[in-house]
Amino acid sequence: MAEPPSPPLKDNKVLKGVFAVGGILSTLVIYGILQEKIMRVPYGPNKDYFIYSLFLVFCNRITTSAVSAGVLLASKKALDPVAPIHKYCIVSMSNILTTTCQYEALKYVSFPVQTLAKCAKMIPVMIWGTIIMQKKYKGQDYFFAFIVTLGCSLFILYPAEGDISPYSRGRESTIWGVSLMMGYLGFDGFTSTFQDKLFKGYDMGIHTQIFYTTVCSCLLSFTGLIMQGNLLMAIDFVSRHHDCFFDIALLSTVATASQFFISYTIRTFGALTFATIMTTRQLGSILLSCLWFAHPLSWEQCVGAVIVFGALYARSFLNNKKKPLTLDNTENRASSPPKGNP
Repeated sequence: MAEPPSPPLKDNKVLKGVFAVGGILSTLVIYGILQEKIMRVPYGPNKDYFIYSLFLVFCNRITTSAVSAGVLLASKKALDPVAPIHKYCIVSMSNILTTTCQYEALKYVSFPVQTLAKCAKMIPVMIWGTIIMQKKYKGQDYFFAFIVTLGCSLFILYPAEGDISPYSRGRESTIWGVSLMMGYLGFDGFTSTFQDKLFKGYDMGIHTQIFYTTVCSCLLSFTGLIMQGNLLMAIDFVSRHHDCFFDIALLSTVATASQFFISYTIRTFGALTFATIMTTRQLGSILLSCLWFAHPLSWEQCVGAVIVFGALYARSFLNNKKKPLTLDNTENRASSPPKGNP
């Protein structure tokens, strides 16, 4: 039997890559601008600030769970969890902690600082990949991780002297903000790596994984709001500020869309490839935030940004040069039958 021609396979790979990159860039850039607006820009004549970050998590997850349930029902797919429920709960708890740290950090550091710090996502992904997936990384990977960390440190430790942004809240705290960002990176690296392990260990679809993870997140975040006594206060805030309600609704919509693109990318290309795809989005988000919210940048921060993005793009170029079939290999591995439970 004659072998099938290779061009369609290459075209399929390219189309999947364009779909993943385009979806992540479009949804997460909008998501980044909205989250900064909600957490840092005052609402109404009294200049009230929205402080209920867990309420944002709840709104995002309940929207995502409703959409994923609708997709599963419309496609007439079974709602069987496939994996044990407690494993979805582990992903949910880690995801809630990730998002909460992300929102809370915006109270203490500017969005450009937070976004550049996210470029260090590859570091916890490598650590968790070694622990959870028993992956082996080359010395080149650790070298670029060190360079990225150096650039992020320059960007965070040498902020501009005067923030000319009219939205500055006057309570920037580098130590607390950096601590929250470290928590974000650690939990986010665990989340994407554990998702990667679930996809490879069980024959589950994207929508099934999203549905059970977000349902668990809804229950956990709702319980947290009740225990904190913030649920009614958050509802009262959005009822008094209709523009805040619109922002949260739009944030939840793009967050839902981004969850599908993220899960698709992790399933198809793996967690480390997903971290690399995020680089362009983060650069665009920093530039857009600086223009939109008038964040000044010191020359040290500019040098740090050049180091970070230069290192990440150089790493991608070298990987593509040495392994031109990497995406094909990861795609085949992701679509292969499960080889055991994680």
